Amino acid sequence: MRLRGQDVILDFAVAEIYGVETREINQAVRNNPRKFPENYIINLDYQELADLRSNFLIANSPKSRTLPKAFTEKGLYMLATILKGDKAIEATISIIEAFSKLRELSRTIGELSASPDKYVQNVASFI
Repeated sequence: MRLRGQDVILDFAVAEIYGVETREINQAVRNNPRKFPENYIINLDYQELADLRSNFLIANSPKSRTLPKAFTEKGLYMLATILKGDKAIEATISIIEAFSKLRELSRTIGELSASPDKYVQNVASFI
């Protein structure tokens, strides 16, 4: 979902991914404030929460006394380094693998755009 111009995922969904309770996510953030600068987490305000609920984006979210936190991609990466447990480890490895594949794809695209003729000749030799 997009919030304040950024792609984010809400804390309860992050907890589900990592196989922990939402309170563990929030506790990890509270215990490590220096690891979560401003652009890593967005603290929703009441109007944003109401907007999300009115759009049914979080209609099935668990009810809580605190406003949810929204994690940016950077916040998810940082959180992955903190959480413990088998599912959290698996999720962390998946994030690292996806990031690695994305970097490789980016390099390949860069190489293709730098010398397209070279790749066209290579493809033509296979035909």
